[in-house]
Amino acid sequence: MRYLMTFSYDGTNYNGYQKQPNKNTVQDQIEGALLKIFSKEISIHASGRTDAKVHALNQKAHFDLEKEIDLYKLKKSINSLINDDIYIKEIEKVNDDFHARFNVVEKTYIYKLNVGSYDPINRNYIYQYNKELDIESIKKAIKYLIGTHNFKSFTKTDIEKDDYIRTIYSIDLLKEDNLLTFTFKGNGFLRYMVRNIVGTLIQVGENKLKSDDILHIIESEDRKEAGKTANPEGLYLKDVKYNN
Repeated sequence: MRYLMTFSYDGTNYNGYQKQPNKNTVQDQIEGALLKIFSKEISIHASGRTDAKVHALNQKAHFDLEKEIDLYKLKKSINSLINDDIYIKEIEKVNDDFHARFNVVEKTYIYKLNVGSYDPINRNYIYQYNKELDIESIKKAIKYLIGTHNFKSFTKTDIEKDDYIRTIYSIDLLKEDNLLTFTFKGNGFLRYMVRNIVGTLIQVGENKLKSDDILHIIESEDRKEAGKTANPEGLYLKDVKYNN
């Protein structure tokens, strides 16, 4: 029987979501708790991985059990065994052919950036850029990113994939005092894609790039043409949606 888990985590102290040899990861924490509960290894399969120091508000992962179980008690048991910076929010039963990664129809990420004075309290949760940016130029540049494009220029350089095509449904930018919050919605995102886009938009906001330079960057399919990767601590996986 297959179950879908929704969980949040503070990624500050983790080497990302996905388990790696001799690294502290979110997946290791949850699978370790399941091992203690069921006395057997149970693999969880997430909607996608997040990198070191990246956070999640609603990550999703499925796993299989041989029998039905009280899901409230299971949620409570897992939460009692994992670190306090991870929290299982919900566990629900799903169809056996459901897949947390391959059935995704929409993902939402947010990125938080401080353009005011350095804030030590939020240094692990908001990128401390600490300089003013040209917001109007950034908003103009954002328009060129909406839609279906080859986003090879915005992914990790050593990744060779057959398909770099993704669709971004919307990118919203909200400025509240000195906090900029970018909200990205799309059918999927390549590794580092959101952070590389933000890094490029920062260069637009610095007037080092023009807004319509985004068109050339996309068409070039060359990572070297885009801006540097924005810091991880400002990035959050906000939500994952599936077909009903």
